[in-house]
Amino acid sequence: MAALGNSGTVTSSPMVVLAPKTKTKKKHFVQQKVKVFRASEPIVSVFIWGVNHSINDLSQVPVPVMLLPDDFKANTKVKVNNHLFNKENLPGHFKFKEYCPQVFRNLRERFGIEDLDYQVSLTRSPPVRSADDQGESLLLNSYDRTLVIKQISSEDVADMHNILSEYHQHIVKCHGSTLLPQFLGMYRVSVDSEEAYLIVMRNMFSHRLVVHRKYDLKGSLVDREASDKEREKELPTFKDMDFRNNMQKVYVTDEEKEKFMEKLNKDVEFLVKLKIMDYSLLLGIHDIGRAEREEEESGEVSNEEEAESENGLAPGPAAGSYGTSPEGIAGYMSSCKPLGPGEFDPYVDVYALRSCPGAPQREVYFMGLIDVLTQYDTKKKAAHAAKTVKHGAGAEISTVHPEQYAKRFRDFISKIFA
Repeated sequence: MAALGNSGTVTSSPMVVLAPKTKTKKKHFVQQKVKVFRASEPIVSVFIWGVNHSINDLSQVPVPVMLLPDDFKANTKVKVNNHLFNKENLPGHFKFKEYCPQVFRNLRERFGIEDLDYQVSLTRSPPVRSADDQGESLLLNSYDRTLVIKQISSEDVADMHNILSEYHQHIVKCHGSTLLPQFLGMYRVSVDSEEAYLIVMRNMFSHRLVVHRKYDLKGSLVDREASDKEREKELPTFKDMDFRNNMQKVYVTDEEKEKFMEKLNKDVEFLVKLKIMDYSLLLGIHDIGRAEREEEESGEVSNEEEAESENGLAPGPAAGSYGTSPEGIAGYMSSCKPLGPGEFDPYVDVYALRSCPGAPQREVYFMGLIDVLTQYDTKKKAAHAAKTVKHGAGAEISTVHPEQYAKRFRDFISKIFA
């Protein structure tokens, strides 16, 4: 299909040139590009191509006995020129770079994700825009909703490189059992003059249970209320003050709470050690009773369509709809018994907890730590000084140094449980 030139540049062989499609079709694609992805669709197409290419390449490379310091600095690059095959979907010239392939392969394994499933989840069908996508940078869900693809800045890539070795050690130490984001791959995609850095993580919310309420909690009460504009959204992100004002609580057993807090404490200690702050606990709540009522009202409507109306996501594939071929991360579940209302597979929905017997409502909670790349640098120190002047030294502002941030955060989170 493609020949590798002396320079390492991939060029298309003339044998695979297809007859060009009709002009109307081509026009339609250009229109789509602007409408759906704000001119970023070529970036997504190249991302899909690149993940396919990199996982196929990696499958030929033996797994090392242990990771070496160089693996945390390594990258692989592919440059494609005069790409004529499948030119309706892919630009003629593009570059794809994967950061630290061996490290992320090792992390995927520690998080129980097979490379083939990862590849299928990201490439079998195009990813869909997340309901939280604000338009400035891409935020996508894999078609089966098990993975999140987030556009990040070049500074974030540098920050990720700075913490990757410690992050990996932490994941090894806790045997993959963490509330931190599960980082699974990091890439750079270049098309013409446009460059996008993308990171892939496991979705903290469920691929099948709809989230009805959502909170972003930092343990600070200053400026921590959802705006009127945010409240108008279909699924607004509420904050600490809203959590308090709504008298919201998380109802789990004492044993579950203890396990959760133990995990949280280890993760927060790790973040303090790296001088990281400004992270949040993302809390999503699935209301089982409401989901059952909605299913009854809609009669024949399936879970997938319900999820689309709730979260603004395109429906995922029906379980077992591809016979015996790999299904992606959630796929092997099609061989298990079908899941009932409020049920989840703990191997896939690793951030989920079910409410305890006797709770006022039957609920499923999804809880994980987000925004863990902000280090307490000069910018944060300046913001802290400005906010202290505005709100006074005793005010619970979010930009405080890491130890203070961690203590206040842990205290607050320990009180969200009933």
